[in-house]
Amino acid sequence: MKVILLEDVKSLGKKGDIVNASDGYARNMLLPRKMAIPATEGNMKDLEAKKRGEAKHAAEALQAAKDLKAELEQKSVDVFIKVGSAGRTFGSVSAKEIAEAAKAQIGIEIDKKKLLLDAPIKELGTTTVDLRLHPQVIAALKVNVKEA
Repeated sequence: MKVILLEDVKSLGKKGDIVNASDGYARNMLLPRKMAIPATEGNMKDLEAKKRGEAKHAAEALQAAKDLKAELEQKSVDVFIKVGSAGRTFGSVSAKEIAEAAKAQIGIEIDKKKLLLDAPIKELGTTTVDLRLHPQVIAALKVNVKEA
């Protein structure tokens, strides 16, 4: 029996796949648990329309991420940190502080988990921090660490 999977099934396939399952497995397991629907002509058309909609939405999200990348790479964020008499910094600048400064100065809300910061910034000056906006788009944000 041909069925369209509504969710991932370990032994058959992924969500949205059209697979050939045994009649008993489909009737007794997949269909009652709403894990699949029969692959009728109407259901196939619905699946195709849904995939086209998802592809359009994914393309729009990618374009929005590219536009935001272009905007972010033109701007920089200033973060202030305490400095001792010998020029040594007290503490460091974390992703959370960079995200808060970006929201306050640029007006763009950035998720701190999306900042690709290997280690906190512990020195004064300009640093480029990568920001994952989309799985395919990574922007470079300039962070100016200045003395408070």
